[in-house]
Amino acid sequence: MEHAMTSVDPSVIADVPLFAGLSRAEHEDMLRDAKAIRVAKGRPVFAQGEAAHSFFVLVHGHLRVMKLTPDGQQVVVRFVVPGEIFGVACAIGCKAYPATATAVIDSVVLVWPSAVWPELIARWPALASRAMHAIGGRLQEAHTRVVEMSTRQVEQRVAHALLRLVQQAGRKLDKGVEIAFPITRQDVAEMTGTTLHTVSRILSAWEERGLVEGGRQRIVVREPHQLFILAESSPGASS
Repeated sequence: MEHAMTSVDPSVIADVPLFAGLSRAEHEDMLRDAKAIRVAKGRPVFAQGEAAHSFFVLVHGHLRVMKLTPDGQQVVVRFVVPGEIFGVACAIGCKAYPATATAVIDSVVLVWPSAVWPELIARWPALASRAMHAIGGRLQEAHTRVVEMSTRQVEQRVAHALLRLVQQAGRKLDKGVEIAFPITRQDVAEMTGTTLHTVSRILSAWEERGLVEGGRQRIVVREPHQLFILAESSPGASS
């Protein structure tokens, strides 16, 4: 990785849920093998298929996790928000990263060598429990998306995707909730297994109804409750 790296002040992880309940001395010990990496917007933290040499915690910024299918189709798997552990391939027995993590905005991540994972979880068992809880949550989300792809029409899938993003990284405004990082209609298309044209048509219709507000790499959900009703209904849209 060609990124600027610095040592880490323990205060950086004081509010990270993964390390909750540890003393400052334990934070210092936890960070002994860690480095802080600044990742410029558009740069990868790691690439799909690359040897899983490290695991990470996002401190600042947002990351897009993308997977390239064998036929060359790009799929947005998820977004990473501050405080999340990611790239923990070593914890689930993977030798390589299954997807590519790219900075949506300028970001800061903590990085540990994968080789220290067994030692860390042996010394702090709660770390393993929290990491597995995070991984389990992502697995559950993946299962939900598989079911949506199989049983939901495209308008419902788009509504569910926006609601998940609002829940994960929503920023309250005077009216509505803004997804708190740059997101494009193409991102939404790649999250929901449809086309940019279809997503643009759906979002434009929702803007006319006052449900959402769009802009360049910006989405505000103006009426979350109405979007939820749409997500759970059976609209006539098709992919």
